[in-house]
Amino acid sequence: MSEGASTRDGIAGLDFSAVSPEQFAKIVKGLSAKEIDRIAQDGELRARILEEVFARMERQFKPDAAGSLQALIRWRITSAADQAEAVYETAVVDGTCTVTEGRSDVTPRVTLAMGDADFLKLVSGNQSPVTMFMMRKVRITGDVALAAGLNRYFDIPKP
Repeated sequence: MSEGASTRDGIAGLDFSAVSPEQFAKIVKGLSAKEIDRIAQDGELRARILEEVFARMERQFKPDAAGSLQALIRWRITSAADQAEAVYETAVVDGTCTVTEGRSDVTPRVTLAMGDADFLKLVSGNQSPVTMFMMRKVRITGDVALAAGLNRYFDIPKP
């Protein structure tokens, strides 16, 4: 069995709901972009990972930090393998955060577009959104200042 297959199998065997945010951050930190892209080639596994990450956004949301923020944030995550795009939206309204899969008809305040590896590095706290933007690893449309400060609205572990 190849190293890539064993890494993918190890990730596939995880019960993501039992993995703490800190453990998830350490797992992502230990993976290269190529390894993450190989893992994401398994469409079912990619969907499971994305679903868990976005479910955690609601739980890790910090309403006190968000204050009166009203925003729809659209996430476009593209697979390196087949260019399949997953779209999720995070709505922050009246101190609550709600995540939905798919694209609504509402115009987002900001849209962030990136590949699987960059997305996982960002949401696990392994990469700075500002650095990613400067390195052109994330494309931002709309409110750039909101995008740059998104991490303050979520309890993101420090790996």
